[in-house]
Amino acid sequence: MDLLNNMRVFVRVVDCASFTAAADALDLSTAQVSRLVADLEQHVQARLLQRTTRRLSLTEAGERFLLRSRQILEEMEEATAEARGAHLKPSGRLRVHSMNGLGVLITPLIARYSELYPDVVFELTLSQRNPDPLEEGHDVVISIAHELADSQLVAQSIGQIYSVLCASPAYLQRRGVPHTPLALNEHQCLRMVDPLYSDEWVFQDEHGEQALSPAKTFQCNVAESMVKASEAGMGVSLIPFYTATRPLSDGTLLRLLPAWRPRQRTVYALYPSRRFLDAKVRTWVDFLKAELPRLFAEHEAVMDDPRHWA
Repeated sequence: MDLLNNMRVFVRVVDCASFTAAADALDLSTAQVSRLVADLEQHVQARLLQRTTRRLSLTEAGERFLLRSRQILEEMEEATAEARGAHLKPSGRLRVHSMNGLGVLITPLIARYSELYPDVVFELTLSQRNPDPLEEGHDVVISIAHELADSQLVAQSIGQIYSVLCASPAYLQRRGVPHTPLALNEHQCLRMVDPLYSDEWVFQDEHGEQALSPAKTFQCNVAESMVKASEAGMGVSLIPFYTATRPLSDGTLLRLLPAWRPRQRTVYALYPSRRFLDAKVRTWVDFLKAELPRLFAEHEAVMDDPRHWA
C-alpha cells in the first residue's frame, strides 16, 4: 500500500465532504476512492470516517489522524520542493577535498565563488592523498594525476600543472648553476615524498626526455616546507609551479633549467554522478573550469619571466 497516497485521498475526501467529489478531483472512480480509504483504515486499525447515505463525519480517531496527515503531507511537499530546488539554486553545505598546496591556492577562488553564491557553505578538507568521494562523503574531490584509474566517478579536467626546479642564489653561488638535467647528479637534490612524485625526475624538452634519480638528501611531503629548505640553501628542489611563484618573485629562489619541463599532470574535479546533479556541485565545477586556468596563467607568467631564471 502507498501510505502517503492513501493519506492524500483521505484528506481530499474530508475536504470535499464526499467520496464522489473527491473521486472527481483526483480523477479516480468513487469505488477506487472508497477502497483506498478502507485500506488506510485497515492499516491503522481504526475507523476514520462514519459513512451514512447523506453525509460523512470524522470519528475521534479520524480527527487526530487528519491533523497528523496534513502535517506529514505538508512536510513532504516542503522536502520535495527543497530537494528539487537543490538542482536549481546553489545552497547548503559543499564538502570539497583537495591536495594541500593546491587547496591553499584555490582558497581565494572559494571566496569569489561565495560572493556569487552566498547560500553555499564550504567545508574544505586538505591532505596529501586522493580520497574516494563516495566512501568519505565529499561532494567534490580536486585530484591531481597523470591519468585516472577507471571508476564510476565523473571526472572533469580543470587545468594542467607541472613542477619547476629551484635553488637559492646563495646555493648556486657556492655550487654553480646546472645547465642540463644530468648535471643535477652533482648537486644536493631535495626530494618531495608524495604519491604524485616518483623516485625519478623526468624532464622533457623539444629533443626528448632525460631522467635521473637524485640521491636522497633532505625529504619532505609538503611543498611549502620544501620552499623553506631551498631558501635556506640546502639544495635544488622540484616544486609545483604555483608554490614557486612567491619565492621567485621575491628573489629568494631562482628557476633552473627553464627549457626543460617535467611531465605535466592534470587537475581533475571528481564527483559521484551526473544525474540530478546538485546545483552547488555543478556551479562550483563550472567555476573552477573557468577560473583555475586563468589563475594558473598568472603563475606561469612568473615562471616564464627570465628575470627569475638562474
